[in-house]
Amino acid sequence: MHQSRGIRTLRTIAGWLVVGVFFFPIYFWTTVAFRNAKDIFNWPPIFVDFEPTARNFEQVFGISLGFGFGAQEAVTPGGGNFYMAPRLWDSIVIASMSTVLAIVVATLAAYCLSRMHFRGRHEFVNWVLSTRMMPPVAVAVPMFFIFKQFSLLDTYLGVILVHGLMNLPLAVLLMKSFFDDIPSEIDESALLDGASRWTIFRRIVLPMAKGGIAATAVLCFIFSWTEFLFVLTLTQTSIKTVPVVSSTFVTSIGTAWGNMAALGAAAIVPAFIVIMLVQRHLVRGLTMGSLKQ
Repeated sequence: MHQSRGIRTLRTIAGWLVVGVFFFPIYFWTTVAFRNAKDIFNWPPIFVDFEPTARNFEQVFGISLGFGFGAQEAVTPGGGNFYMAPRLWDSIVIASMSTVLAIVVATLAAYCLSRMHFRGRHEFVNWVLSTRMMPPVAVAVPMFFIFKQFSLLDTYLGVILVHGLMNLPLAVLLMKSFFDDIPSEIDESALLDGASRWTIFRRIVLPMAKGGIAATAVLCFIFSWTEFLFVLTLTQTSIKTVPVVSSTFVTSIGTAWGNMAALGAAAIVPAFIVIMLVQRHLVRGLTMGSLKQ
């Protein structure tokens, strides 16, 4: 009994250490967002004892927070060179809409691949998987010329389509594995009762695959949220996402680490909110099929 209790204690300590190792960079980056330049570059590094300021957030989002932290300056919308609130909105719109696009197409395609048997089905699945293995840089330049012909450069629609296509192979393969875990006998029984394929898909299969849809949606959202190359290639001035505009904080006189950290800390929030909204289904979706023999 004492040995098992000691083992559990060691496991708990080891777990907290692992969490601390992974969480520490996020904590340090977040604290940088609330520091003045002199505290950011202080040596030895300061982890707790620094004078907090909201100035970095004020400059990035063009607002006056007025928290009373340190010496702040009210910044009007658009003030300074690092006003990035519209860029955060660009990222939210593109990641959300591309995720919806990928999930809608992937669920339909995955259900067909899981339930309907046709010649070349396995080969088609392998082809879908192979498109995910293609490096993005190999298609970025051809995509640029194609989008230029269709006037899709520097538009929400263009970036949403690219991100949706980028996430589609992974979404199809994940959703197919989730649909495979749902017994096909359920479909057959519903067909015998007179239900159509569309009714079975919409009223029976989709509710049972909510966990898988949630897990796939989170992955698609995060991949779109962090994508860099396609946005850099297919946008010019009107639309920029957070990963792309982060490079603009590097200037000829140095890097504005405080402003960059403020934007990075704010960029964590939307992804965190998405995960919290679907957390009830997320764990079940990620563990679907884990006990399948």
